[in-house]
Amino acid sequence: MRRLKLELKQTMEMYSTACKEAISAKQKVKVLTNSGMRSVLISSRGAAEMEKAKCKAALEMAEAAQRIAEQEARKRMNAEMKAKREAEEKVKALDALAMTDLRYRKYSIEEIEIATDQFSANLKIGEGGYGPVYRACLDHTPVAIKVLRPDAAQGRKQFQQEVEVLSSIRHPNMVLLLGACPEYGCLVYEYMDNGSLEDRLFRRGNTPPIPWSVRFKIAAEIATGLLFLHQAKPEPLVHRDLKPGNILLDRNYVSKISDVGLARLVPPSVANQVTQYRMTSTAGTFCYIDPEYQQTGMLGTKSDIYSFGIMLLQIITAKPPMGLTHHVERAIERGSFTEMLDATVKDWPVEEALGFAKLALKCAELRRKDRPDLGTVVLPELNRLRNLGHAYEDGFSGGGGSGIPSTASSNSSSSFGNGPQTLNGNLRAASLANQVLHSSP
Repeated sequence: MRRLKLELKQTMEMYSTACKEAISAKQKVKVLTNSGMRSVLISSRGAAEMEKAKCKAALEMAEAAQRIAEQEARKRMNAEMKAKREAEEKVKALDALAMTDLRYRKYSIEEIEIATDQFSANLKIGEGGYGPVYRACLDHTPVAIKVLRPDAAQGRKQFQQEVEVLSSIRHPNMVLLLGACPEYGCLVYEYMDNGSLEDRLFRRGNTPPIPWSVRFKIAAEIATGLLFLHQAKPEPLVHRDLKPGNILLDRNYVSKISDVGLARLVPPSVANQVTQYRMTSTAGTFCYIDPEYQQTGMLGTKSDIYSFGIMLLQIITAKPPMGLTHHVERAIERGSFTEMLDATVKDWPVEEALGFAKLALKCAELRRKDRPDLGTVVLPELNRLRNLGHAYEDGFSGGGGSGIPSTASSNSSSSFGNGPQTLNGNLRAASLANQVLHSSP
């Protein structure tokens, strides 16, 4: 019994221990279960929070991008408005500058009308390339007023070019622009007492012939003015319409280039012998136009050299330009060159005139690459001939003679002035000096 009780007691203790362990295990399982659910819940909640954070970040980025886009749009709009304001201010500034440009005087149409007596035919002294020219007096100064014709379709463009060019350049052998009336297309020039070279060569109005020494001087002066145009900065100027009618003479027979309304600003590369500039339309007077330019529209400074060559031939022959190069060449070949010289001049230095003619023919070569350079070939030779003429005059008159006609007025019409009628004593002196020098051993 005692042993049974002891075994029963042990069995009961074992059972109690097993029950306790079972309860403890159950509690542990419950704790673990609760802990796992809490972990899953925490994990899920963390993932949700992460997704929410990502979504929030994406929204913030989208909002930031939208704000940046709006800022850029505002900046672009502000920049466009600023550019527009600056453009408007620039236009206003240019307009104001045009109104106060000191390079030339602005005249009202009323002043022009009063000066020309309502554009009286009695004051008309010539017809320019795109309108009449009147002699007038402005600011107590004799002037020539060129008026743009209303029906001259291309004239307005030429007028603007002439104002821009002449108001920005100054040279002793360029016609001086004194003022303008831009609204009505009027140009006010210095008055040239002896009119155009064309009028004086052909002695319109029965004016006296120009002495050979003065002709050489005129040729050198034209070349000097032309070289000035070709070396203009920042871009060379091509005149495109050189002819005796566009060369004006003052009271001392100083020649000046006028009517640069056809001039075009061309890139510097055009000034060399290779690169050319293609023009959209041919301009100028037929007989003086560079053949290559006339055929191809390719313009260069050598285009002016051709026109200059024709004009040089006219200076010594006083003959029309049509076929002049051919006639001079034939005369040289036949040995009858003296017959081509202007017969009104009795004391031509034939050898010098022949060299002058050959230089002119080189300038008038059909191919521009065959024409000589103005600055290094043509001008030096013309300056030599001019100095020769000065030596003839000074050698006889003791340095005081000019050998040019007097400046008495006449009834002949010309571009900017009227020609002389009588020769002064210096002209006779120059002739006698030439004869003496030619007869000297």
